[in-house]
Amino acid sequence: MPARSEPSGVTMPAGESEPISVYLVDDVPELRELIRFGMEEEPAEFEVVGEAGDGRSALEGISETMPAAVLLDLSMPDMDGLEAIPEIRRRRPGTAIIVLSGFSADRMAGPAVERGADGYVEKGTPIEELRRVTRDAVALRTAA
Repeated sequence: MPARSEPSGVTMPAGESEPISVYLVDDVPELRELIRFGMEEEPAEFEVVGEAGDGRSALEGISETMPAAVLLDLSMPDMDGLEAIPEIRRRRPGTAIIVLSGFSADRMAGPAVERGADGYVEKGTPIEELRRVTRDAVALRTAA
């Protein structure tokens, strides 16, 4: 099987792809840790490249790490998720934004999507579903 060279110098077999880079934004460190563990259970598929506890800090981290996807809480100090979505979209139009919130989707998915989110997942949703939504959102952004 032919190999391709990565910028880091790592050679990967053709057909294999890099993991999806994910940036976590939630004001609860313990929840970020759980999500990190859940996403990285599939290390060939997902890699958490950074995290932040508020929207303002997230903007800096997202600009530095340039992730394929952001998992974003809505209710946070300093700058909440609804405020951060349009700014993330402006700075990183190709990055998928998936809201991960304690608010019901019936109540907040519409406003989140109107501001530029690609998906909405309620906290407590099984990690497999969060991975699927992330994968799908990144695929749609990549195809656009």
